[in-house]
Amino acid sequence: MRTSQTRSLPVRGAVAVVSALVVAGTLNACGGSDSKNADSAAPLEVWSRSAPDPAKTYEEIMAAFTKKTGIKVDYKGVIEFDTQLQARASSKDLPDVMINDAGLLGAYQSQGYLTKIDKGSISGGDQISDETWAQNQGLDGATYGVPFSRQAFGTLVRSDWRKKLGLPQPKNWEELAALANAFATKDPDGNGKADTYGMVVPGSSKKGYIGWWAASYIWQAGGDIVEKAGDAKYKSVINTPQTKTALEWIRTQFCTPGNVVPGSLNLTTAETPFFGEGKAGIYLTGPYTFNGYDKQLGKDKYEVIPMPKGPAGTTTLAEGENIYFGAGSKKADQQKALAEFLISPEAQQIGMAATTTNQPVVRIPVNKTLDAGTVRKDPRWTLVQDEYTKDSKSFIWAINFQPIRQALGEGINQMMSSCTSDLDAGLKSLDTAITAELTSQDLAE
Repeated sequence: MRTSQTRSLPVRGAVAVVSALVVAGTLNACGGSDSKNADSAAPLEVWSRSAPDPAKTYEEIMAAFTKKTGIKVDYKGVIEFDTQLQARASSKDLPDVMINDAGLLGAYQSQGYLTKIDKGSISGGDQISDETWAQNQGLDGATYGVPFSRQAFGTLVRSDWRKKLGLPQPKNWEELAALANAFATKDPDGNGKADTYGMVVPGSSKKGYIGWWAASYIWQAGGDIVEKAGDAKYKSVINTPQTKTALEWIRTQFCTPGNVVPGSLNLTTAETPFFGEGKAGIYLTGPYTFNGYDKQLGKDKYEVIPMPKGPAGTTTLAEGENIYFGAGSKKADQQKALAEFLISPEAQQIGMAATTTNQPVVRIPVNKTLDAGTVRKDPRWTLVQDEYTKDSKSFIWAINFQPIRQALGEGINQMMSSCTSDLDAGLKSLDTAITAELTSQDLAE
């Protein structure tokens, strides 16, 4: 039996609502600010949430944009993005353009950080699918972001281990669990030691990590988390037999020795190096990991397989990045010009390229004239793009989903902390927590 970890609670309720209203009012009133936005000759200030290597790719894109248009750009790759963004918001001086997680649309829009976008005025916008555009609508039906990059989770498997053990690619949950157990018990690396495991799981409740990881399995079982319940209203749908089926299967993995890396309930993605280090053989994760694992392991050592089927299907989590226009900017024409360039085939291909120093910043292109596998000459990316297009699902971006993801992570982490926990009671408690969060955002039906 496992012990539960200490959890941090998310900011909820009235305090968050009041804070958002204060910031929104502040930004909406800052149109006449004497900041750099009032200087039409100043460079367009652009931020992305990026570490140094991805930032180099963005620098290449911005240089190409300036060469093409003559518009100068002051680009910054910012790691502590939201902390610095809040500081800039308090000084009424947001960046002109922000490239960040599409899942933040609802939170940013509710805080008044964003300017509405007329998608029909964006040249090249017709090269983005209607479904992808629809992801960027706020609760009021307006568009608040231009899609830049998308991705779908994939199942990574140590193909060399699998082939050594003479096992097929898993096609369903039962075969996936059997492969995990074989990796844990049959010495796939051949070193004569019991030091390998099945699945890598970022199982911490911190920032809702385990909820983020488990979402694909919940959907594959036919369950769901939150669904629309009318105009700008939503309801929790977590407490169902289908979700229970998913959690039973997940708990079986945690409670079968070796199927999951020990101690996973305390680990975030930053603390799960086991796949790249050759300690675990299965990882449900995003395709942004390919570049690193290609270098660390070698492309010949692992594979990306079609999603193993659950009781109801193969749905996988979709995420992405958007181009946001900062509220209060006086550079509407330049914002629009940059967005049009960023969704063009030229910029999307620069963003997909990987070098020894640069990391891709476009995973699946939003420009539907491009195919990720063809551009990269890599069939793994064709698989990811197909899964995104045909059978993926995202969290609800129109609302502030992060507190709901936090509640989901806390609830699932608690249920996985014991091999005999009452899943019915746990799901009831989780349903109450998600409903309370929806109520605090004035979204409950």
